[in-house]
Parts: sequence; C-alpha cells; structure tokens
Amino acid sequence: MKNYGFVRVGAGVPKIEVANCKYNIDSIFELIKEAEKNKISILTFPELCVTGYTCADLFYQQALLEECEKSIEELLTLTKDIDMLITVGAPIKVNFKLYNCAIAMYKGEILCIVPKTFIPNYGEFYEKRWFTMADEFNKININYCGQNTFISTNVLIQHESIKDLCVGIEMCEDLWSPIPPSTFQAISGASVILNLSASNDYVGKSDYRKTIIDSQSSKCMCAYIYSSAGFGESSTDLVFSGHSLIYENGALLAECKEYSLNNQLIYTEIDLEKLSAYRQRNNTYADCSSKYDNNFEKVYFNANIEVDILVRNIDKSPFIPEGINKISERCSEIFNIQINGLAKRIIHSNAKSMVLGISGGLDSTLALLVCAKTCDKLGLDRKIIKAVTMPGFGTTDRTYNNAVDMINKVGATFKEISIKDSVTQHFKDIGHDINNNNVIYENSQARERTQILMDVANQENGLVIGTGDLSELALGWATYNGDHMSMYGVNSSIPKTLIRYIIKWVADYEFKDDIKNTLYDVLETPVSPELLPPDKDGNIAQKTEELVGPYELHDFFLYHVMRFGYKPSKILFLANIAFENVYNRETIYKWLKNFYSRFFAQQFKRSCLPDGPKVGSVCVSPRGDLRMPSDAVVKIWIDELEKITL
Repeated sequence: MKNYGFVRVGAGVPKIEVANCKYNIDSIFELIKEAEKNKISILTFPELCVTGYTCADLFYQQALLEECEKSIEELLTLTKDIDMLITVGAPIKVNFKLYNCAIAMYKGEILCIVPKTFIPNYGEFYEKRWFTMADEFNKININYCGQNTFISTNVLIQHESIKDLCVGIEMCEDLWSPIPPSTFQAISGASVILNLSASNDYVGKSDYRKTIIDSQSSKCMCAYIYSSAGFGESSTDLVFSGHSLIYENGALLAECKEYSLNNQLIYTEIDLEKLSAYRQRNNTYADCSSKYDNNFEKVYFNANIEVDILVRNIDKSPFIPEGINKISERCSEIFNIQINGLAKRIIHSNAKSMVLGISGGLDSTLALLVCAKTCDKLGLDRKIIKAVTMPGFGTTDRTYNNAVDMINKVGATFKEISIKDSVTQHFKDIGHDINNNNVIYENSQARERTQILMDVANQENGLVIGTGDLSELALGWATYNGDHMSMYGVNSSIPKTLIRYIIKWVADYEFKDDIKNTLYDVLETPVSPELLPPDKDGNIAQKTEELVGPYELHDFFLYHVMRFGYKPSKILFLANIAFENVYNRETIYKWLKNFYSRFFAQQFKRSCLPDGPKVGSVCVSPRGDLRMPSDAVVKIWIDELEKITL
C-alpha cells in the first residue's frame, strides 16, 4: 500500500509488579510482540515502567538500579530485530544523581535517553525526594547497558527518509507545566510527541487529562501519544488507571479502557501530511518557531512505516461532528452565527425588509428560518420578511406547497410572482426556442428570479438575502448573476450535508410543532433547481446529485482539498475507505475528477461572491480562505488522477 503520509503509533500499558524488573520487562516485551504483529512503528510505555513508578525509597537501593539496567539490556537484545522505535521509562543514576528517564531504542540500540524536566513535589507527589530536575545539564555522555549513549533534554528523534516524522519526548508532569518541553520540541520540528506518564486517578482527572492533551496537541499541531501507568503499581495511597490516549491536533484518535487488570495496547495511524498542512497554513506557528533558538540534537531511526490497511476511522461526513450532543451544539452555534451576521448587516444598512426567494428546497428554507430568528433578535415584526415564491416551468406541487406553508407559518409576508410569462417573452426577445431545454432555458429562469428579488428589494428598501450554500459554490452550481448573486448570503460557508442537520435541529428545537412536519418534508425532498419541467407524474425530474454527483462525496472532497491540500490520489484513497459500502471505486473516481474540473473552471463565480458569514474551517470567499486565480489550470490534478489504475 502507498503510505500517503500515515504512520502507525501505539501506547502500551504493561501489567507490572513493583520492583520486579524481570516481570515488568516480560510484560513490556509481550506488548512489543503484539505491536509488531500489528505493524506499529512507534510505541511508547509509561513512566518508570521497568521498575514501577511507586517504588518510593526503593529508588535508593543499588540492587534495584542494577537490576533495572540488566533488564533493559535484556530488552535491547530481545528487540534487536524488531523494526520499531520504542521508549520505556526507567531510573538512571548519573554522577551521584538519579534521573527519571525515557529510554528511546531502535533495533537493540539506545538512541538517546531523555530525563524528566519538571519533578512534582506537591500534593501526593514526592519525586524530588529521589529524582533531580533535568535542566541541570544539557548533555551528558554515559555508558548504559554496555552502550555509549547520552542523556539530554535537547534531542529529537528523526526518521532518516521521512522528513515530516520527527519525535520529541516529555514525561508526565512536563505536560502539566505552564510551558511544556513539547512546545519547544514542536516548534523545532517534532511532529510526534511521546509522553511517558504515571498519572494517578481521582474523580474528574480523566476528563482533565484529556482536556490538557487535547489542548497541547492543538497548540503544537502535533500528534500526542500518552501512555500512563496501570495495574500493578502500588495502591498504598494511589490508584493508576492506565488511561492512555492518542491525539492528533486536538482530535482524539484512540483511548484505552481504564482500570484494566491486564496488559493494554492502543494504536492507530497519525497523518503526517495533515499535520504538515496545519503548520504550513498557520504562519503564527512559523513566527513562533523563529522567536526561539532551540538547538536540538537529532538522532535517527529508519523504521518501515507502511501498513496494509488503516485502522483509524475516516469520517465520510467530516463537516458533521460525532454524537447527538455535539451535532446539536454545532447547529446552534452556526445558526446563531448566521443570525448575528445578518442582524449586523440589517442594522448597518438600515434595511427595512429582507427579501428572499423561497423554493421549498433546503437552502432557501434555512435562509427563511435565519431571517425569522433575526427579526426576533432585533425585535422586528417578521412581516418585514418579503418571502417570494416564483413558480416556473419546473416547479412541482410538493415544493410549492411546502414553500407557501413555511412562509405563512413563520409569519413572513407572502408574495407570489410567476416567471413563466416574463421568461417566455425573454425567449422571444432573444430568439430562443422554448422547447429547447438547454442551459439558456435553465439560466434565464434563474436570472429572472434574481432580477425580481432585486427589484422587490428596491421597492421595499430591503436587502436580498442569498440562499446558496458552500457545496454549490465549490462546484459552481449556481447561475452567474442569477442565484449566484445577492446582497448578503447567509448560507455561503455551510456545506449541503450540514444544512440538513441544521434544518432538522431548527425543526426540533427552535420553532413550534406546526412547522415541524413541513420542515421534515423539505428534508426528504430531492435536491433540485427545478428549472426543467416535472415528469409525467408531476414529480421532480431534474435531480442535482444525478447531474453533478452526490453532495456527500463532494463535501468530503472539498474538506480535504481545502483543509489539507491533499493530492487527488490520497483523497481517492481516503474516500474509498470512508464510502466503502456506499460507492464503488469507479464511482468515486468519476465524481472526484468531476469535482476538480468544476472547482477550477468555476472559480470566476467565487471571485465575486457577495458578503456572507464564515461559520467553519472551510470557506471559499475571496476575502476569506480562498484566494485563487480564476484562470488557474487543473491539468496537474487531472493528470495525477489519470495515472491511477482502477
């Protein structure tokens, strides 16, 4: 399998016995063998896992320190043929001082030893009784386990052939400090941070632990692999749950079951290309890096990071958060962003009305709901909403009736203006055969509707509220100077897949039950511009997703193109995983190629978009996230796709 920037990482939690190094090494090696079977390339273990974190004054015993070194030497021998970067925690004595260390090893060789920087000595912690802070030295060369190596906090572990794979190490309390060592490691190039921890548990600490790792991985735009001590540590005063986690830039990818009595191993893939894209786009990250002179020494490893198949989840709906509560929170936040944006524009322009066309489709429905709640927020009568239905040659009874019903139930001013006569006259004026249902037939209707809305807005001293969404703008699925144009586009940065969720949320929580059934029927109506005549049964004949492709695919493509700049081959790879049981490879390939062609060809429409609020991480406004030339050539992207063998 082509790697596409993924590397499989893991956190192991061995079942241990306090001060029984041989037993602990056996548990550690058992997890290493399991990790090898699962093709893990980077594996970390908890703090002081070779001896046990809770040895207390036993750390003064020379016998324990010698047995620890002997056991690690055995582990080095056992792993000399294992292609994996491994870190274990152990106490190491240097110049009459004891350090709490992480030992990084690869194929039986100690690459480096990283001591703990911050030694906690408060509450239940007494580490300064035994250990010395790491910042008392920069680098000390030592002989350990019969190997010449060194101890240093200023070291990073770099993959020999993958420049974006650079590993930094910190330990437990380091993360809880105001400025963790991983901050400096990250801005000096580390994309992966390993934390060897022995974090005891009490009520509420699990959530706090996740919060702090979430935050650090987000600020450092890195992957963070956190392994914490588990069963077997002394329970004299403390309990250790083994709570281990893998985060990627604020996203939780893997989490172990807490309070297990057995060995545990969690693993997943991290996406180095994604992390690189985050850092490249965020100039603050680069500016911060240039402010600090961090002379990290590098040691190297060369593990094969290829895996047969990804175990991490590839979300087929990346714009939609997981879980009912998160979806509800997201919908509420977006809806309020829309309302506040429109409210500001109404106040600033001193508009006396809001004018919008209501088709009975998804986009105009959401726009109408936003207008209604904006009136409520401003203390205005909803009658200032001039909601216009403009039946044309393709309007069906279902969409028309839903439009009328919604307008009446939200309390807007209903206005109906048929476009059939005016468009028919227009066809006569330009010499177009009305029976020729080509692009002229379709776009003439869209432009006539927009002209009507603009003129009504002039009559009513109002603003035309745009209804087009992010997905349509990405594909250019809008008539230039037709529905493409408005005075404020409230949906302009919301993808089609998310609009469905917002409307459902509004139906469930924001409006009375009398409109709920209508909104639910809108959600069930096929997406269509209704510019072509209905079929013989009066149903919608022109279905958008049959013409340009499924919106769930296009939203997936858009997210990964805009957020991370992935190559077409990687997006195809990810889409094949995400939609494995929905679309075959050929179908995905077809619509991905169509996406790129339309995305490039239709940029001229996005270059002159009306104003509209940004609500998420992806936006195509020329004043926002996308500054793209209208005449850019798509050849590179299409050529790469065409090299792929289906």
